[in-house]
Amino acid sequence: MAFTTAEKVDIRRHCGYPMYGGTPSSFQSYRFFTAYGTLEYRMNNMLTEEEAVVRTTYLANLTTLETAIPASGANLDTDQAAVWKHNKNEVRDRAALFNKWRRDLCAFLGVPPGPGLGDNSAQLVV
Repeated sequence: MAFTTAEKVDIRRHCGYPMYGGTPSSFQSYRFFTAYGTLEYRMNNMLTEEEAVVRTTYLANLTTLETAIPASGANLDTDQAAVWKHNKNEVRDRAALFNKWRRDLCAFLGVPPGPGLGDNSAQLVV
């Protein structure tokens, strides 16, 4: 079963690649980034079992990790309450774990992390 459009959006986003858009007509489309083209090819040509790994292992966990980062903002106003002590690095730690899982997804897909992950791994083909 092929990925839905929404799943492809999440895969691109989590891998750090820009949005695809309605049609690949601008200079920023996948045709100008070798890694982006590889990502699109792999998403469209996976085995059913590979798709299942992406869905159940990566997308499910990445969604949970991503939503936990803004939710941790609820604890930013309390440093310590009774015996409970706030982890001052909670947001940083959650973001680091989220980004680690994003890089793991890239490794599973066999593509370098995209520019959205700060690695500047995607190269412009001229």
